[in-house]
Amino acid sequence: MSADEPLSRSARPAAEVPGQSEGKGPQPSGVDLARVALRAAKEQARARGDAAQQKKQARRGGLRSGARADRRDPMAFGAAINRLITERGWEAPAAVGGVMGRWPQIVGEDVAKHCVPEKYDEDERTLVVRCDSTAWATNLRLLAPTLVARLNEDLGHGAVKLIKVNGPGGPPRRYGPLRAPGSTGPGDTYG
Repeated sequence: MSADEPLSRSARPAAEVPGQSEGKGPQPSGVDLARVALRAAKEQARARGDAAQQKKQARRGGLRSGARADRRDPMAFGAAINRLITERGWEAPAAVGGVMGRWPQIVGEDVAKHCVPEKYDEDERTLVVRCDSTAWATNLRLLAPTLVARLNEDLGHGAVKLIKVNGPGGPPRRYGPLRAPGSTGPGDTYG
């Protein structure tokens, strides 16, 4: 008998014959060993194929989410807004808009009842505030340096350089006792 030929059932040692091992369960025979080896080979091939498929999808851009964070992954709404503000350079206007929303906390309830921020000029860094009476407008003009310091502390140095205080706006001025419907004044009759 040569070394390459398989051993027949009777020629095997007693420990290798199924069912005859010492207290151990039946040993897998040649067919069982082949099935186990085939199953392991299939699992390894499947794992290699999955990895190759994922690489291929990643190269094509078809893979939308994975084990690592990606810029295409979904994000929270607040994070998306913050990213948009940063990309567009809207930090200062957005911060001033937040100040307008928190105006009562910044200036106090008494002042907020009588003075309302109207607009912010980003180029001149000026905040325009309208007051409901001339007395409150005068009071706010006196408080303006303190408010500028408080706003710059909240928004960052130099965000607001000047607070322009407007008094109450009256009704539009009417010229003359009689008015034609839809007219804008004496200038609309000339040319």
